[in-house]
Amino acid sequence: MLRMSTLLATACLAWAAPLASIAAVSPPEPPPVKDFFASPRFAGAFLSPDGKNVALLLRGPEGNIVLANMPAAGGPVRVIAGVRGMDVVGVHWINDRRLVYSAVRPDLEDDERARSPGLHAVNLDGSKHVLLVGHALNTQTRDPALPPNTHFLGSTHDGSDDVYVVRYNVFDEDFKGYRLFRLNTHTVNLTAVDAPNGVSNVLIDAGGVPRVATRREAGQVHLMYNDPAARTWRELAAYPGNAPTTLTPRFVTRSGEVYVSSRNGRNTVGLYRLDTRTGKLDPEPMVGLKNFDFDGTLVLAPDHDRVLGVRYETSEPMTAWADEGMQQVQQRVDALLPSTINELQVAADAVADAVVVHSYSDTEPGFWQLYHIGSGKLTPLGTSMPQINPLQMGETSFVHIKARDGRDVPAYLTLPRGERKNLPMVVLVHGGPWVRGGHFAWNPQVQFLATRGYAVLQPEFRGSEGYGYDHFMAGWKQWGRAMQDDVADAARWAIDQGVADAKRVCIAGASYGGYATLMGLIRDPALFRCGVDWVGVTDINLIYDERFTSTSQDAKTYTLPVLVGDQDKDAAMLKSVSPLENAAGVTQPLLLAYGGKDRTVPIEQGRKFHAAVKRTNPQVEWIEYEDEGHGWRYERTRIDFWTRVEAFLARQLGPR
Repeated sequence: MLRMSTLLATACLAWAAPLASIAAVSPPEPPPVKDFFASPRFAGAFLSPDGKNVALLLRGPEGNIVLANMPAAGGPVRVIAGVRGMDVVGVHWINDRRLVYSAVRPDLEDDERARSPGLHAVNLDGSKHVLLVGHALNTQTRDPALPPNTHFLGSTHDGSDDVYVVRYNVFDEDFKGYRLFRLNTHTVNLTAVDAPNGVSNVLIDAGGVPRVATRREAGQVHLMYNDPAARTWRELAAYPGNAPTTLTPRFVTRSGEVYVSSRNGRNTVGLYRLDTRTGKLDPEPMVGLKNFDFDGTLVLAPDHDRVLGVRYETSEPMTAWADEGMQQVQQRVDALLPSTINELQVAADAVADAVVVHSYSDTEPGFWQLYHIGSGKLTPLGTSMPQINPLQMGETSFVHIKARDGRDVPAYLTLPRGERKNLPMVVLVHGGPWVRGGHFAWNPQVQFLATRGYAVLQPEFRGSEGYGYDHFMAGWKQWGRAMQDDVADAARWAIDQGVADAKRVCIAGASYGGYATLMGLIRDPALFRCGVDWVGVTDINLIYDERFTSTSQDAKTYTLPVLVGDQDKDAAMLKSVSPLENAAGVTQPLLLAYGGKDRTVPIEQGRKFHAAVKRTNPQVEWIEYEDEGHGWRYERTRIDFWTRVEAFLARQLGPR
């Protein structure tokens, strides 16, 4: 992929000789902290099913994200909806004339957002606005709004103004007991829909009929199918929730073919056709990726019975078009925008003249445009972070590292612009830990550190998802052990490559990454000069204690004993990998930050560790953000925290 830096390097060759004689000058000042951690100005663009209108999410004059609309053929942008004190999210066109959206308070934790996002409906001209589902934490909720345990599922695909919603038992922390309903977005009337109790992940076919669903019960996942011949739901498959045979429904074609993502006996997840008569998968995947799990989306033709293309991610996001016409459109767009990844969004139900283009890269936060296929012209829609200059950002590469036992550990390495060797380095450990941590996209934390002169290494240690089942399973019961070895081995690799200065390496991370930071300081004191832990787990046993975590009972019973450790059988091991139990081993400078409203890792976890570590370590800085949760929601907090991190790293690793 041709990058902007490549173009500039070529253009500047003629000036190399004269510039060489100019006296050295001080490097330019890096962008201010607020430029990286300000709230985005623009959050998305969504083409209507007929391709004639575009819904826009943009920051309004009061500072919150509002919903706007503009004609795809050109015309004024008109704000059609917004909720005071909340950001509009989750926009869906339910037909060509009406939309639904959710709204969340920006300060809420992820689980609070998931439980009470509310639901609103509005016409594309801003008329007939209806509050369908109330917000649990909004005192302005009014009748006839439905209670906040009602969640949007999808359109009915039949041209009506109805949508499908699911409702769960509001007292059930594990979200069991789903029921399926059809909701009229004008009258707010609910109609029960035939479906098994406890269903989730429901797929609606092109005729508007719920066709496939999953149901979780007692650690088991059941894949259910609504058989049109028998007119009843029946089970296609059942398996343990953490088994490698997991089937995740992806889409249903108009003709009733069902596609799921599964490992199907292989190491990596692929996309397969599921035979609804036998419940078996085709032997070969429709989409299979070497060394990466498929976790993408499919783009269907307007007839909903043909695949136009598939989006997926390897070391960077990719789109493979099966349709020759879309291949040509992609090529023309890429020729106009050679420095970014350009994802095309097509109209769902019609062949339209315009497509939405979302462009981004490791150095570009993202911008949206309309590409007009007939004229070949681009119409700007919005930019996420207009204050960011891509030419000041560090470039990211995907690397492979050999761990001490020979395991391949993928990682993302970001280097400051124009610098390659003997750099101070921050090893940034992702949270989760059972997620894919790194992506080829602009990351405010990574780029902030890179502009301050630090190399940033993000290891995808064993236990990380996205790189095959073997890599994921190798992390079972390896908190503070082999997972930690991978992080240390990644740091040593960077030193051996000459990228990092062995005397100037810091480890940092949030949540599980915070835990790994503390264990890294304990296990490898000669490797890591300092540590930055925010909202990090400080003791595994505290995850099982309801006073110190909001972890669900289902996870405590079925997931944590397998992935982390059994409190009884593995008691000695859990104690040995507890930062709290080994706090005296932390002798390096350490920055700790926790949120007073954190439900995932309550602040008491941090306080207990701080009280233990400060007995023997005077180089510990403690920060409490009393109105924050598990991660920094407020812009002021993000700016304050990263200003402190910048000062801390400058003291420990040397000035930029």
